[in-house]
Amino acid sequence: MTFTAAQIAMLINGQITGDPDVQVGSFGRIEEAQKGQLAFLANPKYEEYLYSTAASVVIINQSQELKQPVSATLVAVPDAYSAFATLLAKYQEMMRQQLRGIEQPSQIHDTARIGEEVYVGAFTYISEQVSVGAHTKIYPQVFLGRGVQVGSHATIYPGVKIYHDCVIGNNVVIHAGSVIGGDGFGFAPQPDGSYQKVPQIGNVVIEDQVEIGANTTIDRATVGSTIIRKGAKLDNLIQIAHNVEIGSSTVIAAQAGVSGSTKIGARVMVGGQAGIVGHLQIADGSKINAQSGVTKSLKNPNAAVTGSPAFDYTSALRSQAFTRRLPEMEKRLAELEELVKKLSGA
Repeated sequence: MTFTAAQIAMLINGQITGDPDVQVGSFGRIEEAQKGQLAFLANPKYEEYLYSTAASVVIINQSQELKQPVSATLVAVPDAYSAFATLLAKYQEMMRQQLRGIEQPSQIHDTARIGEEVYVGAFTYISEQVSVGAHTKIYPQVFLGRGVQVGSHATIYPGVKIYHDCVIGNNVVIHAGSVIGGDGFGFAPQPDGSYQKVPQIGNVVIEDQVEIGANTTIDRATVGSTIIRKGAKLDNLIQIAHNVEIGSSTVIAAQAGVSGSTKIGARVMVGGQAGIVGHLQIADGSKINAQSGVTKSLKNPNAAVTGSPAFDYTSALRSQAFTRRLPEMEKRLAELEELVKKLSGA
């Protein structure tokens, strides 16, 4: 599949400098792209490659000032990075549209409802009373449990397991190996020291435009729903426990964990390997630094925390600066003690 510079400019509302008829068929990084490839320049650190790249077309910021001649055709836009992301999304959608039909072997229950132009990959199992919306792509070896609802234009990659009664919205992307709706970690301690399992009879609800990374697990609620709100983005290898609620447009990086019944607000940013204990409230716009351990609710919107236990980010920086000075302060204290001894005649 090839595109001309003129077609690319039309897709991203860009302005062309150079040959509008030059064609590209793939993408490349600006420092290593070859003829026939499209690249972009958003970070000034890579500006030197603009003048040496072999790419046929380069997307640049309108604010970019050229210091040398450029051999590539340029497409100038207000934000090169966002424009490149938009172009990749359009390209990916075009590739997705080529996937249609039901591959064999696969198992689809007679009571399942499959929408128009759906793709179902081989070795997929779709249980009774499942509904799948139009234009959704289900890759091989996916399991959809009884009563699962999947919206339209969703993408479910290989090996995803979605347990019974879970609800997946429109334009949701779930990457390979993720498990949606496994039992929450509920066990009641008994007098003899053993643990009795608490049945998990709720479900998971994933709203529209959510993306779930590979090998992430989202547990079903004990009662009610574990909810991932519209537009949230979860990285790979994340654990979301039962009855958690993740707010809209919240982003969580890899290896983070959220314990049961915690409610995270909208537009929250959670760094990698952060841990949040259960039954907390995390205010809208909070920023939780990587490897932080959050043990108390964050009640003030847009606050930033770091450390374990987590506390105010600015205060933490001051504490770190003070800690770095401790060896110097110890040396000065020893010198002062020595001076006092001399002055006291000791």
